[in-house]
Amino acid sequence: MTTPAQGLLLPIILSGTFVQLFSVTVMQVAVVDVRQDLGAGAGASQLVLAGYTLTYACSLIVSARLGDRYGYRRMFIAGMAVFTVASVGAAAAPAAWVLVAGRLVQGFGSGLMAPQILSIIQSALPVHRRPAALSAFGATMAAASLAGPVLGGVLIELDPLGLGWRAAMLLTVPIGIAALVLSPTLPSVPGGRATKHVDPVGASLSLSGLALLVFPLTMGRDAGWPSWTWVSLALAVVLLAGFAVSQRKVADPLVHPSTLAQPATRWGLGVVLVFNAGVPSFTLLLSMHLQGALGWSPLQTGLSVTPYAVGALAGSGIATSLGRRFGAGALTASALAMGFVSLVVPVTIGDPDLLWVYWTALCLGGVGFGVFTASAFTQIVARAPAEAATSVSGLLPTAQQLGGTLGVTFAGIAYAGGALWHAMIYEAVAFGLAALSTIGLARLGEHRSGGDDRRGRLGDGVVARGDLIAGSGKGFAVDENGRVARDQCSPVRRRCFELPARRHVDG
Repeated sequence: MTTPAQGLLLPIILSGTFVQLFSVTVMQVAVVDVRQDLGAGAGASQLVLAGYTLTYACSLIVSARLGDRYGYRRMFIAGMAVFTVASVGAAAAPAAWVLVAGRLVQGFGSGLMAPQILSIIQSALPVHRRPAALSAFGATMAAASLAGPVLGGVLIELDPLGLGWRAAMLLTVPIGIAALVLSPTLPSVPGGRATKHVDPVGASLSLSGLALLVFPLTMGRDAGWPSWTWVSLALAVVLLAGFAVSQRKVADPLVHPSTLAQPATRWGLGVVLVFNAGVPSFTLLLSMHLQGALGWSPLQTGLSVTPYAVGALAGSGIATSLGRRFGAGALTASALAMGFVSLVVPVTIGDPDLLWVYWTALCLGGVGFGVFTASAFTQIVARAPAEAATSVSGLLPTAQQLGGTLGVTFAGIAYAGGALWHAMIYEAVAFGLAALSTIGLARLGEHRSGGDDRRGRLGDGVVARGDLIAGSGKGFAVDENGRVARDQCSPVRRRCFELPARRHVDG
């Protein structure tokens, strides 16, 4: 029976996921009003958008390790507090530089929170509840990514109390306050690798390397790719290579050694990176084109992507059943659907006679986005070694953010001069590559056999020795040899599998 505290766990931690991604997309429709209100130049306006992503992406790997060191709940609360205070400061910004500073601190708070959410799901929930929780996590990502343009456009148009874009910025504040008030009910789960320190060399190399990678990618295009951007990218390669080497030589690395030992985990991180090289830039391109080339208002722009939001919510709802039935094939179909939609949009956008085709295509794309987002993390986390759960919790959102940064850069280059067709061809190529990478992930799953690489699955869940798994009104257990005790299996809608005997999870 679920206690009230257990019932609050997912709403509390997923509120962190919502505010993180909402804060990314809401500024896509608000940046024009910000520029007019604060007199921000092109560079400052770009930093309003990119500054958040910069500190968010750079802090994820270190933040995952801090969760191990100080506890997941404590770091989640710290991140939410930092994020909420920064949101208030950004909304009250009297000048562009204050807003940029607020966005940088917001991103840092988000980076503290994000890895703890996945770690809490993996450590505080019994194994049979994790697939549903991870699906809810993906659904929240889908909803938040699309709520930003819609709600932001509505608030900017309605202009409550004359706040304009500031009202959109403040929308996350009551959510953050509510999460902080309720956060004492979260379980105090100790970190997976409690130690006395966090590797300072690895932390310095990862933070500086990612910063030198993300900053020129976000600012270089508008600056005309001056020489400092190429120097920064070269230094980033050196520092990140040094980080990879250092992780093999220290006793307690930031990234657990087994994290990238499994081919399926490495491939899964690549899938997330490539797919996200298309998703954020797709919605950003729509916003830029509708407001810039077609002259639509923020409200019109937000409402025009509503079919995409509706489709994403629908896709999130069916993601679990599709993932259970088709596995990585559901990801392949989702990526292909997004690629198809990318080719339909430039033909139909802005044409009143083809409005229904445009909306139908966006709805289909939303379904693909929702299915992929809600099921990808579930399938990748399920393939990861148990001892690497915290590291994967930091690497997955890092791959997500790096993919988005690369995508916005490349799509922006393709869109230069308002060439939507060129940009959408890039989108179709990105989603096509994502589809190919999911096929590779599926083949790894099919050919995985022997020893510790085997996984037992019940639906989407991973089970192991010592787990008690709910059946149809009756549980069944995994014995000391890693096999489901067949005489305890519920005969209704459940199947028994041979399981590896190495992974221990509290049920």
